Amino acid sequence: MNSQFKRGIIELCVLKIISEQDRSSFEVIETLGSRIDVNENTIYPILRRLSKQDYFETYTKSSSIGAPRKYYRITSFGLKKLDEFQKEWKHFLNNVLSILGGKDDD
Repeated sequence: MNSQFKRGIIELCVLKIISEQDRSSFEVIETLGSRIDVNENTIYPILRRLSKQDYFETYTKSSSIGAPRKYYRITSFGLKKLDEFQKEWKHFLNNVLSILGGKDDD
């Protein structure tokens, strides 16, 4: 799979995961890694980029083991973008499935 295409899908997944609840980078990596073949070298740059684009805000929280952890919280702007990206993704996926002979759910 094209790495640029995969990165875009992973960005959408990161937005969705953090929209469900605030998460540390470790939790994002763990959640995604259990379903998609990704590693921290892919996730950390995405988290930084999406934070710079104001999709997330960050805060630190004490940890019972080790140093405080940075957590990511989706912003209202991030929620709006997530909604747009999900609509675009569904439209794209439905068109691909119709070309490949799959079912179109729209």
